[in-house]
Amino acid sequence: MQILLAIERAINAVCTGVGRAVVWLLLPMVLLTAVVVVLRYGFNFGRIYLQEAIVYMHAAVFMLAAAWALRKDRHVRVDVFYRGASRRHRAWVNLFGTLFLLLPSAGTLLWLSLDYAAFSWNLRETSREPDGLPFVYLLKTVIPVMAALLILQGVSALCHHLRTLLEPGA
Repeated sequence: MQILLAIERAINAVCTGVGRAVVWLLLPMVLLTAVVVVLRYGFNFGRIYLQEAIVYMHAAVFMLAAAWALRKDRHVRVDVFYRGASRRHRAWVNLFGTLFLLLPSAGTLLWLSLDYAAFSWNLRETSREPDGLPFVYLLKTVIPVMAALLILQGVSALCHHLRTLLEPGA
């Protein structure tokens, strides 16, 4: 039980740290969006790299905070199996969902995205727009990082659900 708790806590610390760090991109993203709107409609001035910067920040926030959202139980859930269920029943549903849905999906995403990101790194892929950002390879790297964080958080969830099921009287 103690080893499960230690693993769960270590993984939770990593995913929470990444989530809390990336949330700080929200303020610059909102401010930059306001600046782009004012420049475009107030001064008829626009730059592709500003719009792409917003897209990069938006992608980073949603992909890198996904594991944190899972940790905080803020993801979408269908309550059909949950409504009025006991703690033990919820642990079983979550255990099977993690084993047969989350981990295979995140594992497949990780496996498929590694070559995708590596190819982009080999090319040092840049924006197709002449005024765009030269860091497309960094953006594509966020995909396998997200998948890896989701896998880690899935392992943490397995530890948590197993502890719940192994508790006496749960």
